[in-house]
Amino acid sequence: MTKPPSKAELVVAWIAVLLLLGCAIVGLAWHGLSTDELQRFWRNVVARPGGPMTFRFLLQPGMATIAAFRDGIKDARLERTPFLSAVVLGGERRSARLWEGVVSTARILILGVVMDVVYQLAFLDEFHPGESAIVAVLLAFLPYALLRGPMARVAQIWMTRRRQVD
Repeated sequence: MTKPPSKAELVVAWIAVLLLLGCAIVGLAWHGLSTDELQRFWRNVVARPGGPMTFRFLLQPGMATIAAFRDGIKDARLERTPFLSAVVLGGERRSARLWEGVVSTARILILGVVMDVVYQLAFLDEFHPGESAIVAVLLAFLPYALLRGPMARVAQIWMTRRRQVD
């Protein structure tokens, strides 16, 4: 059994969720959802990795990988269903597992929104809060969700081999 998150971790997770939802709602209210907005969004996202502040395209997924590694080891020790399949396929307590992921990546998500706001204001001279929320999720939560299961499998193989040697 994993230990429950501390009150501070829960507060940070709620701040991250509210920040992401707030950005998404404000972005929809300000700019709406049209094909022009979607084209602008994808144009901006594709242009970002080669432009200023490129380091965040390494920093945020790197931090998410570390969190996925840590949580994957815990999953392997507890012999749990892989994270993404538990969340997507509705396995063992979908919402609880999803919340675990949010708690683990909350600081990375907040950092992602802040960095994207700075990027937009400094280099695009405009602000699209919904875009900040999407970019933060793409750079922080998506890598975490995709890597946690494979990290757990690798840890499980390593632990099985170690038991066989002992």
